[in-house]
Amino acid sequence: MGKRHSMRSSTGLVEIIGLTEKFKFNPKEGIDNPVMVITDDADSVSTPSPRLCVLKREEGESYGFHLRVEKGRQGHIIRNVVLGGVASRSGLQDGDRLLEVNNSYVDDVPHPEVARKIKLSGHQLCLLVLNGEEYERALSRGQDLRALTRAQKGEGCKPPRFCHITRDPVSGLGINFTPVEGEKGRFSVNLVAGGAAEKAGVRKGDRLVWMDGATVSDLTHSALSRMMKKCGSSITILVTDSESEQNYIRQRIPILPTIAVPHNLPYRARKLHLVSGSEGYGFLLRLEKAPSGRNFHVLREMHSGSPAERAGMKDGDLLLEVNGESVESLKHEEIVDRVRLSGQQVSLTTITLQGLEFYTKLGLSPLLFCEDDADERVTESSTPAAAAEPSPQEETDATCKPRLCSLGKGPLGFGFNLGCVPHTPGTFISQVAFGGAGQSAGLRVGDVVMEVNGQNVEEKYLEDVIMLVKDGGHFLSLQVMDKADYNKLKKTDTLTRDNTDSEQEDENYEISCL
Repeated sequence: MGKRHSMRSSTGLVEIIGLTEKFKFNPKEGIDNPVMVITDDADSVSTPSPRLCVLKREEGESYGFHLRVEKGRQGHIIRNVVLGGVASRSGLQDGDRLLEVNNSYVDDVPHPEVARKIKLSGHQLCLLVLNGEEYERALSRGQDLRALTRAQKGEGCKPPRFCHITRDPVSGLGINFTPVEGEKGRFSVNLVAGGAAEKAGVRKGDRLVWMDGATVSDLTHSALSRMMKKCGSSITILVTDSESEQNYIRQRIPILPTIAVPHNLPYRARKLHLVSGSEGYGFLLRLEKAPSGRNFHVLREMHSGSPAERAGMKDGDLLLEVNGESVESLKHEEIVDRVRLSGQQVSLTTITLQGLEFYTKLGLSPLLFCEDDADERVTESSTPAAAAEPSPQEETDATCKPRLCSLGKGPLGFGFNLGCVPHTPGTFISQVAFGGAGQSAGLRVGDVVMEVNGQNVEEKYLEDVIMLVKDGGHFLSLQVMDKADYNKLKKTDTLTRDNTDSEQEDENYEISCL
């Protein structure tokens, strides 16, 4: 039988969730130590028992553990757990193997990517771990660890939605909240049809989880109403549907912004890919002091026609990462060295000062919802359908059939990103990684996804498609079709949608399938 163990700490109540073995004592056998007698229940003997550990840290406090990959051992290993620290209080133990970070399976994910997921978690982190010995036994028996984590969680939960709502001059925010009867700290969403909240991705019947950096389970309805009155011209909220909320609560999984799908965010960090020219990258990096007194590494003076300008770099943007490495703790000279040592290509992650302030006020990392600027350049460089006359070749291509692409997960994951038009069912391939599994399988940017592992997804929303991709494990089968051919097949008017693509670009969002 499963048991819950609660412990008090200086930062509050910590729950360690797991399953314990079942034992019985038969007096006729005359055994002094009943703990050594295990029942015939095979599940209690052979089924590993993952533990869900929730870590909460204060500003300036570390989580108090190291994550390592060790020679001769498999998995991401928890080490150097600080006695009495955040990790220790959550139940993490030396030698544990990490299976999930914030509800995302990571056992087969490259170590740097797992470390990055943890760093982006902010002040709260949800880890699913397995005792080191149980992990080794499970591998030796050929047990499917991904299936184990699914069984641990039961039915899947749709990702919550992270929505930014800007007040409409006439109808306001278009949203209010009603306490769920008999359930303290839980609130149901009421919407104005066609209002600002609905346009921002909030749906009728959603449950409010978080607002402007505060978890609403800690708030009374009157406190929530006061926050609404003081919010000014906008609010940022985390919502989920009621069924998913029940599943999260049943599984004791925190609903966090780190597992959410972004909707209508005013600012997003951008990843720029630069290829050096004959005169370098064509920009200046300066260390500047902001009005707040903080120092930032600022991108300046993009040369006309330079690689920096072509990549979409903007004067005054702040540098966050070089090739995926945070520059927050680096000196100016160290950053310059990393760019130069990168050779002929470099990846820079940037954000505006206003964007950084937006995420800082919410207590979130500005890298949490980073988008790849390559997608914007593809859209901007495309000729609108209304301005192009169909060629004979295009007429011939219209008879093309859907393509079946089979992928196996590689070092770059599946090597593609999924995108959608906000509030609209249907998904498309928004990016294909060079040299990845997606490119090898024949995926192309703009392809419409029709089926995932044999299941039709044309009328499904992005969140549902992502769940199907994750459930497929290491292998994935996609039926896709060129966008123009797909629209002709469905006899839809594509001109309006193609013309509005560039106008909606800031609202489109992509989630990487890892």
